[in-house]
Amino acid sequence: MKVKKFWNWVRDETTGERTLYLDGVISEDTWWGDEITPAMFKSELFAEKGDITIWLNSPGGDCIAASQIYAMLMDYPHNVTVKIDGIAASAASVVAMAGTKVLMAPTALMMVHNPLTVAIGDSEEMQKAMDMLAEVKESIINAYQIKTNQSRVKISHWMDSETWMNANKAMELGFADGVLEDNKRQQATPTYAFSRRAVTNSLLDKVKPKEQPQPKPAPQGVPVESLERRLNLIIH
Repeated sequence: MKVKKFWNWVRDETTGERTLYLDGVISEDTWWGDEITPAMFKSELFAEKGDITIWLNSPGGDCIAASQIYAMLMDYPHNVTVKIDGIAASAASVVAMAGTKVLMAPTALMMVHNPLTVAIGDSEEMQKAMDMLAEVKESIINAYQIKTNQSRVKISHWMDSETWMNANKAMELGFADGVLEDNKRQQATPTYAFSRRAVTNSLLDKVKPKEQPQPKPAPQGVPVESLERRLNLIIH
């Protein structure tokens, strides 16, 4: 039976670089529905060497699954570039923290908040759930702090407030390292390079009055006396 996965590996045939696509919910059912799934992810990650790129677009999902993915990526001995093209919210933001470099599209979003759970039982069970959530929060703060170098108090406050960040805000707070660049536009830039002097000369040529053509010189006349002498020679 084929295992359902929320990730997909693609290889660039030109460069040989591997790209991992994490698109959609980091699924608890997919991750834990089959005990081999975490081991499968790890085996695929470590199957080859070299730098990898991760395209991340996820609203989040299971925080324990995200924690395992984060740990595996941190353990990977090569560069990991995370590119967020849509959203990296909740548990997905934890995965993003494993990037050696984290880049966001100008329109992308990142969100951090407190972990959530559902609990049923008496006050003792509720207290256990609260204690568990507090520990999960502290573990998530660990990942955020390693990446951002921000204080735990600040990070905790941002999580309490459910903080949304665009690319610039994420860079300001240390959650991202840069903005995804438009390589096509960069490559086209030299086309628009110009010489200021050449442009100025061209404009001057357009506004300068055109030179009027010089009239042709009138043919030089012959004195009448000379013509009479020639006629007299012919007659005689």
